[in-house]
Amino acid sequence: MPLVAKIASTFVAVAAFSTAQAQTTPIKFQLDWRFEGPAALFLTPVAKGYFKANKLDVTVDAGNGSGGAVTRVASGTYDMGFADLAALMEFHANNPDAPNKPVAVMMVYNNTPASVMALKKSGITKPSDLNGKKMGAPVFDAGRRAFPIFAKANNITGFQWTAMDPPLRETMLARGDVDAITGFTFTSLLNLEARGVKAEDVVVLPYADFGVKHYGNAVIVSPKLIKENPAAIKAFLQAFTKGAKDVVTNPAATIEYVKARDGIINVPLETRRLKLAIDTVINSPDARAEGFGQVKGPRLSLMASEVSDAFGTKTRVNPDAVWNGSFLPTAAELNILPKK
Repeated sequence: MPLVAKIASTFVAVAAFSTAQAQTTPIKFQLDWRFEGPAALFLTPVAKGYFKANKLDVTVDAGNGSGGAVTRVASGTYDMGFADLAALMEFHANNPDAPNKPVAVMMVYNNTPASVMALKKSGITKPSDLNGKKMGAPVFDAGRRAFPIFAKANNITGFQWTAMDPPLRETMLARGDVDAITGFTFTSLLNLEARGVKAEDVVVLPYADFGVKHYGNAVIVSPKLIKENPAAIKAFLQAFTKGAKDVVTNPAATIEYVKARDGIINVPLETRRLKLAIDTVINSPDARAEGFGQVKGPRLSLMASEVSDAFGTKTRVNPDAVWNGSFLPTAAELNILPKK
């Protein structure tokens, strides 16, 4: 091949590669917490190339709470994130003039993972047994903040709160320093076991089973991305849903992708955590009734009203402002939950 032809061929190849690269959209994604079992939901589509196949270059970073995920997406530091819907609602209602309020575009935890946990030896077996008891949780714990809703639904009064740092919550319950704690079931239950408490010795009172039908964590998006590249959001949710189906179908196999990001995780423990999350908040009866990824208007409105009251927000939460379901995949693609 003549030199000129070779140069021309090389130029065409480079141009084609550059064009392909230009068509790939970078997405910075903020998790709500560390690389634990549930992170497999987002790390699986990265590892299996589902995002890449949809022309997305997704970077997933660990987080330190839903509130942080919301503010980082609001600031533009991240394009998308994973956060508790109540935290998103609170941000909207307390920052009515904020120029960039994130929006939820897919529901992942159809039920809040929050629950009250106590030791059986305490005699607590039902919500009414919490009357006059000493409750424990960090001040920013989602379950503690929503406890007034749980208390109202179950006529609980006279309880007192003890605050502590997150690592001490389960320790204080195990020692008997508090009568009960609030926390995410798949976090606190396993943390109690790590402190020598057997699962059969723990009473779990899930909020979802006792009158608090709140949604849990959702995929949230910056308004900038909604305005500038809505197609990227659709592509993300489609690839994520494909990965979520793999996780729900075979959770144990997807924990390897979590271990690839954090080599010191306890694989059996995180596998159990992921399975517990799937059983309690992802493939729950409510999720199967409503459909994966989706929300129901009346339930969303009730949650918005209850969050406004319990959190004492500056303005009332507008449910229509926090949710946008127009980017969801098709019903057939969302049909990923196996029947119990």
